[in-house]
Amino acid sequence: MSENYTALYEQHKKAGASFTDFGGWQMPLKYESELAEHHAVRKSAGLFDLSHMGEVWVSGPEAAAFLDYALVGKLSAVAVGKAKYSLICNTDGGIIDDLITYRRPSPEEGADKYLVVPNAGNAKVVAAALLKRAARFDVVVEDASAETSLIAVQGPNAEAILLTLVPSDQHALVTGLKYYAAVEVGLTFDGGTQDLLLARTGYTGEDGFEIYVPNLDAPGLWEALLEAGEGHGLIPAGLAARDSLRLEAGMPLYGNELSIHVNAYTAGLGPVVSLAKESDFVGREALTSIKAAGVGSALGQKLVGLKGAGRRAARAHYSILKDGSLIGEVTSGQPSPTLGYPVAMAYVDVEHSEPGTIVEVDLRGKAEPFEVVPLPFYKRQK
Repeated sequence: MSENYTALYEQHKKAGASFTDFGGWQMPLKYESELAEHHAVRKSAGLFDLSHMGEVWVSGPEAAAFLDYALVGKLSAVAVGKAKYSLICNTDGGIIDDLITYRRPSPEEGADKYLVVPNAGNAKVVAAALLKRAARFDVVVEDASAETSLIAVQGPNAEAILLTLVPSDQHALVTGLKYYAAVEVGLTFDGGTQDLLLARTGYTGEDGFEIYVPNLDAPGLWEALLEAGEGHGLIPAGLAARDSLRLEAGMPLYGNELSIHVNAYTAGLGPVVSLAKESDFVGREALTSIKAAGVGSALGQKLVGLKGAGRRAARAHYSILKDGSLIGEVTSGQPSPTLGYPVAMAYVDVEHSEPGTIVEVDLRGKAEPFEVVPLPFYKRQK
């Protein structure tokens, strides 16, 4: 696999970032300290390069009906300016990817327009699947991933930082923007003001924004945000902090909690599936059968949270035991910087998935007790 570099690669190098491969992209793992970056997002703000994510535009008279067919959610019910978390599945109900879809105003009368944002490693697979599924619909599917950068400002001070770059007559567009909503707003940088798509979404469990920007303009916006955040505790943050933040927030990661071998009900994402929508959709028959058989029954397991009783952390692929018998496997785990104890997400046999259940995790040959707890581990104070 060839290595890809975002439009912000030179900015990361200049800031002293350590890099790692993620989905074929060279991405900043951390700058100075992943712990400092994690705490900055919880207490002030962090700046993330998410340009490895995909951006696929879907437009046309049948765009809404098409996405109702292609994804498991009812995207036709999403209001213009709003967003929805959904899944794209195969005919067996296996998860190809989890993604966010934004409904945008369409310039054409009688047509609809959506932006579908898949994960980095799945961007090409999702774009190809959407293109194939679009064959019988009057829609245009355009993969804009290669031309688009994505920058996120996450944390309690995110709004204040953004407002320093937004003309005063547009401040209400930002302050009034609800969670899982998006708006075109002017951002001032590089000597001018440019209208960009701003979404109040994120993957950290904190308030925050994601900004879609053409590659050529990404470095200027990144530098302007860093400068705007100097008095607000903003620092650049890498994938290590993003992973610890999303784990505390109980958010699944594709390749860890989600895969083609996992269905929505086993992963605790049943509410994302709209079996009530009138139209057919890819995976409907399989998911209907899985739900009828009972949550978790397809694999006999369920995704749960685990809280460590000691100091040692469970890591991905560690075995989970009950009375010496194998009952599951850890998908993600590490010490929680915010909470001060080890946390993990794991698939365990359904009969051992009730909160309060004590299980053991095999920590390199030594069984340590962990308690099954509800997700998420962390919720921000609003």
